[in-house]
Amino acid sequence: MQMKNKYIAIIPARYASTRFPGKPLALLGNKPIIEHVYSRVVDIFDETIVATDDERISTCVKNFGGHCIMTSPNHNSGTDRCEEAYIKSGTNCNIVVNVQGDEPFINPEQLMVIKTCFEDLGTDIATLVTPFSPKDGLSALKNPNSPKVVVDRNWQALYFSRSVIPFLRNIPEEKWLEYQIFYKHIGLYAYRADVLHRITKMEQTPLELSESLEQLRWLENGLKIKVAQTKHETIGIDTPEDLRRAEIFLKKQH
Repeated sequence: MQMKNKYIAIIPARYASTRFPGKPLALLGNKPIIEHVYSRVVDIFDETIVATDDERISTCVKNFGGHCIMTSPNHNSGTDRCEEAYIKSGTNCNIVVNVQGDEPFINPEQLMVIKTCFEDLGTDIATLVTPFSPKDGLSALKNPNSPKVVVDRNWQALYFSRSVIPFLRNIPEEKWLEYQIFYKHIGLYAYRADVLHRITKMEQTPLELSESLEQLRWLENGLKIKVAQTKHETIGIDTPEDLRRAEIFLKKQH
């Protein structure tokens, strides 16, 4: 009999962002960004924690009633920080969901959808995609900062790339979005706990180094990444300019 899955959401949050120092504590409306993220996640999963390397973020999380775990400042990725926080949490949850700490508008539907991926016992890792919209145009499709994904018939990821995939031969570029659905990767991941332990010990691989996409390391090592589709696209905050746009979006929501 299959054990019932239990989910822990871990929100990695660094203070020393190159483009936006102190980003998790920046105010959006009247709340810090990290509180927006936490409040959207906490009711969806069995447990929710923030993983940080900075006491200021830890204090902020505790002040709004959240659960925070201190982690090493030397991690190379949010995945590594998630693994340390998972171990320190002592939880018995068997699925770990890595929620980006700079996604204050993450939608509960996205979080529910990624949970359904683990109804398939063959799923090692799960992630989300959303179709590129023709109204966004070719420039959005070709943007290397928006990784593309191709999947098989069972919605397992075949490849991730910063290039446009698939390439449409004999069709003019300006018509590509009329003939093909292209999938944009949404950077939300969930892992079985044993798989999370494995991937943090894997050495970087040639494809990962070429594209600067850590998920290619997982594919190169034979892991299965289940992909689910969402109609919602997240609005990440990487710079102070993004925060100003987020303020406008927040006001429109209200």
